Amino acid sequence: MTAAHGASFLFIELGLVVAGLAILARLGSRWGFSAIPLYLLAGLAFGNGGLAPLKLSESFVRIGAEIGVLLLLFMLGLEYTGDELKKSLRLGIGAGVIDFVLNFTPGVAAGLAFRWQPLAAVLLGGITYISSSGVIAKVLTELQRMDKPETPLVLSVLVQEDLAMAVYLPLVAVLLSGGGTARIALSVCVAIAVVSVALLAALRWGPQISRLFAHESDEIILLTTIGAVLLVAGVAQQFQVSAAIGAFLVGIALSGSVAERSQRLVSPLRDLFAALFFFFFGLEIDPAALLPSLPFALGLGVITTFTKVLTGYLAGRSLGIDPRGRIRAGAALVARGEFSIVIAGLGVAIEPRLGPLSAAYVLLMAIAGPVLARVTK
Repeated sequence: MTAAHGASFLFIELGLVVAGLAILARLGSRWGFSAIPLYLLAGLAFGNGGLAPLKLSESFVRIGAEIGVLLLLFMLGLEYTGDELKKSLRLGIGAGVIDFVLNFTPGVAAGLAFRWQPLAAVLLGGITYISSSGVIAKVLTELQRMDKPETPLVLSVLVQEDLAMAVYLPLVAVLLSGGGTARIALSVCVAIAVVSVALLAALRWGPQISRLFAHESDEIILLTTIGAVLLVAGVAQQFQVSAAIGAFLVGIALSGSVAERSQRLVSPLRDLFAALFFFFFGLEIDPAALLPSLPFALGLGVITTFTKVLTGYLAGRSLGIDPRGRIRAGAALVARGEFSIVIAGLGVAIEPRLGPLSAAYVLLMAIAGPVLARVTK
């Protein structure tokens, strides 16, 4: 086969993949829930052990998936200004503690009950703890609930979860890399210090950083933004900090008109590469391994749906929100998505069962979250 001939097959296969994801996104929009579960199912269908395994485009999809994670977290960071972060922390630090205790614990307990090693159980705790900011923000907008009294509480919890990941992911990455106690302690201290300095710089010098990005040309802003995201993510990875957290901090640093223009310019790229990210995660899972995980994922989903609703109810009561608003807050927090998949991707090397269980869990919760949000009025 000539190089040109091989390239033509590659383009055809990639075209079919992206066109198929577009159809799934249409179906998700028509049915009123996130397309994430559909992307995962598509990956399962065409991955290892699937109906028609893909070979030609796997390397491209792998790189695209990694870029998708970075853009997802960058766009998430754009949602928060420094003032909003400070306000969110002042508003609901108690809610953040309740959220962590109620939703991290079931995952850890389940991992230990499965007789996994402690680190794998901690990873499962992270998967059950972190809600999907992307899915939840989309649902709140679609349901026109941004001005509801409980929405600031929901956003405060999401902000605190995302900041918790800035410590959790570097810590897990260092523990996964192994080494002696002294090396692990040093690496963790370096990772936390890097995140703290970057966060402080984003909060304190955000306007100055934004001015460096500003320009009349959309092309220059787009290239500057993407270049900064990739560069900071790479540097963060070198310091044993998650590349995704580096991208998140770049988003936090931008504010004002630059943040608005970056959001408009990067959104289409985010949507494309994020779809590839979820699709690629599905490619990595053997469908035969997914079916045995479904009962456990369902049980874990029922428990953590209850704990998320309880989180919203207890936190809302402390802030004087009416009972109906507390239920709405808890239901809004149920969806899991991007961060859960990122954590699962880190842990499959030490616990192969974590991947199928996480995929099944995210499938269920990404569907249940939007549905519950709609039925709780």
